[in-house]
Amino acid sequence: MGRFFALGLIVLPLIEIAIFIKVGQTIGLFPTLALIIGAALLGGLLLRAQGLSVLTQLRSNVSAGRMPGRTIADTMMIGLAALFLVLPGFLSDIVALALLLPPVRGWIYASLAKRIKVVTPTGYRPANTNYETPLKGPGTIDLDEDDYRPN
Repeated sequence: MGRFFALGLIVLPLIEIAIFIKVGQTIGLFPTLALIIGAALLGGLLLRAQGLSVLTQLRSNVSAGRMPGRTIADTMMIGLAALFLVLPGFLSDIVALALLLPPVRGWIYASLAKRIKVVTPTGYRPANTNYETPLKGPGTIDLDEDDYRPN
């Protein structure tokens, strides 16, 4: 996995530079720069709108007592889209704008949800309370406090 990540860090800038050169040769320098700046501005506006809607959903899920798994996944994908928008380049902008679209996020979430089993907790125990659960059975040896010593 680490090798693919390192390879991606090397290959992604090369692909972005190649796309920059081809687009620059096709439409010129200033239109290319305008596209990059326009994509960043449009992505920022979409990021703000989508981010605010996801935060509203997160608040409503938490206040209703539901597990906000889908909302958290949406938040993570929007954060990844923000990272891709910061990176200059057409390929990263296309991936970022795709991640900002709710149907694309839904498709990614559905494909990941098939592979992940989410277990919802039935209750919780505060960490500072000591719950003693009596064990009974033929293999249980019950000791008093005098019969053992802690490490």
